[in-house]
Amino acid sequence: MAGGAQDNDDEITGINVTPLVDVVLVLLIIFMVTANFIVRETVEVDLPRAANGGETVQGLVNVVLDKQGKLFFDGAEVSEDELRRKVVESLAKDKETRAIISADQSLPYGRVMRLIDVVKGEGIAKFALNIEKDVAPAAAPAAP
Repeated sequence: MAGGAQDNDDEITGINVTPLVDVVLVLLIIFMVTANFIVRETVEVDLPRAANGGETVQGLVNVVLDKQGKLFFDGAEVSEDELRRKVVESLAKDKETRAIISADQSLPYGRVMRLIDVVKGEGIAKFALNIEKDVAPAAAPAAP
């Protein structure tokens, strides 16, 4: 028969990889889409930013608790009641007021938490805890 299909009784020795490629591509698409839904646990810290080091950041207050347990608000010593009043005054001027809270590391943890509660309780939702970053010790210069 001319032009007809030829009967070929030879065994098929090749492996058809088309279904394998299809499955891999579908899995790849599924992984790429679901990767956006993975939640990573991070600690959110809102730090003030300044475009120029010489400019002051508006709506920023400094609250400091020293070794003796004295409270300072923007450099002036205050009592806890005065701190509450000053925080409310700052929020009246600017609703987006943020605070930087600094405390001596030798103070009890509860005292620092109470200070944070005062600041947050009066309405400052965004604050940063001031810490000193550990720096690798530099090589000491030789003594003359």
